[in-house]
Amino acid sequence: MDLSVWIALVALFVAGGLTPGPAVMLVMSTSLRYRAPTALIPALGVAAANLIWISLAAGGIAAFAAQFPLLLNGLKVAGICFIAWLAWSLATADPSSPHASAKDAPRRGKLFARGVGLQVLNPNALVFFGLLLPSYFDMTHPVVPQALIMMATITVCEMTGLTLYAWLADGMNHHFESPAFTRWFNRGAALAMLASAIFASVSTFTPHT
Repeated sequence: MDLSVWIALVALFVAGGLTPGPAVMLVMSTSLRYRAPTALIPALGVAAANLIWISLAAGGIAAFAAQFPLLLNGLKVAGICFIAWLAWSLATADPSSPHASAKDAPRRGKLFARGVGLQVLNPNALVFFGLLLPSYFDMTHPVVPQALIMMATITVCEMTGLTLYAWLADGMNHHFESPAFTRWFNRGAALAMLASAIFASVSTFTPHT
């Protein structure tokens, strides 16, 4: 992979990783309730789902999406529905007991699966990986080495950003002694999560012809 392309890739995913979206909101809400180490489990699920997306990008998902726009839009709707469910769960969470311990958290497998499910159905990921990432592949060179470089690079960028947000949220825990503050923060986070997914879907809507 050309160095200039790699630098552009890093810039894209550092910016994307630091922009609050559904994955960031999931990790932050988990950290606020169960502390940062537990929040890294769904973060790992998000990173694992990215590997699926990169494989699809290497396999030509952009060309497939252009050929079947109705399917692409259907995936976006499914993603919005899943994220809406997560947002509703966050917005309606009991604000009177935000400081549950790690032992009270859902099983690790469930937390990991939640991260995978969110990122697989995340319209933001569909835009980044399905529509933007394929342009970073140089089809005059072997695709597999490029995909492996992208997997390593994007995983480091994603986990760095999500880890920062997890510990940032952990450091905010003292603010959540107030149920009113917790309630409004959860609602704001849920709204940001849903709005980000809807914006990514609508801004890249593909008309069916």
